[in-house]
Amino acid sequence: MSLLALNNVTKRFDGFTAVDGVSFEVAKGAIGGLIGPNGAGKTTLFNTLAGLEVPDEGSVTLDGAQISGSAPHRVFTAGLARTFQIPRPFPEMSVLENCMMVPSAQAGEAFWANWFLPGRVGAEERATREKASEIIEFCGLTRVRRDAASTLSGGQLKLLELARVLMADPKIILLDEPAAGVNPSLMRDLVDKIVALNQRGHTFLIIEHNMDVVMSICDPIMVMAQGRLIYRGDAAGAREDKAVLDAYLGDVH
Repeated sequence: MSLLALNNVTKRFDGFTAVDGVSFEVAKGAIGGLIGPNGAGKTTLFNTLAGLEVPDEGSVTLDGAQISGSAPHRVFTAGLARTFQIPRPFPEMSVLENCMMVPSAQAGEAFWANWFLPGRVGAEERATREKASEIIEFCGLTRVRRDAASTLSGGQLKLLELARVLMADPKIILLDEPAAGVNPSLMRDLVDKIVALNQRGHTFLIIEHNMDVVMSICDPIMVMAQGRLIYRGDAAGAREDKAVLDAYLGDVH
C-alpha cells in the first residue's frame, strides 16, 4: 500500500527547474533510497516534501491526504518528519532536552497550565521523559544524555537527529545523508538502527551517497539526474541500468 505518493512534482527557481516532473511512490514499511549526483535535485525534492518549498506543479499525498503546499509544521503533524544533512539540534540543550522538546501541543506550553493544571503538566512531562529516555537508549546515546548537543561528535549528532524524529512517531522518516561525516563504526550502528526500526514498521526515504548503504538496505531505489527521475527499481536493476550508470554509478559497476 502506497504511503507517500509524488505525482509530477516540479519546482523552479527563477526559470531554473530544480525538480522536473518527478513521480514515484513509497510503500508503507519500505526503505526507499533516493540517489543521484550532486545537483540532481534530491535535497530540493526533500524540502518540497517537507513543506520548506511549495511545488510549482504536481502533488504529494501522505497516507491518502494531500500535503503539497502545506506549511512545514502541518506536514510534520500529518506524519512526515525529516532529518538534515547538517544536524540542527538546540546546541546548548542536553540530548534529553532536545528530545523532550519534540512533541507538539504539550500542556506545559501554555503558561497558565502550570498553575491551573499542574497534575496534567507533570504527568505529561514524566511520560515524555520516559519515552525520550527509551529512544535515547535505543539510539545508543544514554552515556551522553545529559551532555549539551554542542559537545557531541558528528556521528552522535546524526543519532540525535534520528532520536528527535522518533519522538514524533511519524508515518514516514526522511533521512538526508545519514552516513555523511560518520565514522565506519557509528555508520554501521546507524544502519543497524534503521533496519531495526524498519522491522518494527517504520517507513523511510533516504538520500545517501554511500552506495554500500543504499544497495544493502534500500528497496525501491530512485535515481535523479538534472532534476528528473531516471530510474525506479531494485538495487540489481540500478547496477545494470545504462542511464543510471552514465549519470552516477559507473564507478561502482
